Amino acid sequence: MASRNFQWEFLAASLTLTLALIHLVEANSEGDALYALRRSLSDPDHVLQSWDPTLVSPCTWFHVTCNQDNRVTRVDLGNSNLSGHLAPELGKLEHLQYLELYKNNIEGTIPSELGNLKSLISLDLYNNNLTGKIPTSLGKLKSLVFLRLNDNQLTGPIPRELTKIPSLKVVDVSSNDLCGTIPTGGPFEHIPLQNFENNSRLEGPELIGLASYDTNCN
Repeated sequence: MASRNFQWEFLAASLTLTLALIHLVEANSEGDALYALRRSLSDPDHVLQSWDPTLVSPCTWFHVTCNQDNRVTRVDLGNSNLSGHLAPELGKLEHLQYLELYKNNIEGTIPSELGNLKSLISLDLYNNNLTGKIPTSLGKLKSLVFLRLNDNQLTGPIPRELTKIPSLKVVDVSSNDLCGTIPTGGPFEHIPLQNFENNSRLEGPELIGLASYDTNCN
């Protein structure tokens, strides 16, 4: 009987250790993803100084919020005088709900890997210097409520994949260089036209079935 009890205690201890190691690996992978972002950014005001990759978990870093399971749920770096590029490794933060990088000087494209952030509620990249197209992969963000990409230099059409996000309430892509027509399907039915202003090649709202959505994009 004592031997059997010992076996159960050993198994329970092994399971506890295994779960702890899994959490440690997951925390480290999230820390690696955030540190990749730090490496891709210039930080003259040292707001990322606490982002130490030697720590077990990024949950102690400033501007990072975690849930009770020590998984990263928020990154708050709005108006932080950051420049550089967005790291595609951000797509590994599968529990991230809020990505706040507005009012910086970030350049380059929006990584398509952000479409892997299945828990994302708010994506705020407005008032930067982002270029390139809005990734169609953002249409996979089925929990997304707020998408604010205004005041950048984005080009191309508004991806129709975004009309398939039922939770989407706020979309602002004004003051870019977008082309084509303004969607009217799905959640876009309730988005005010002012959220599409100052895109000289953007027309609309589109008439379903009568116009190609990528008009004026060539």
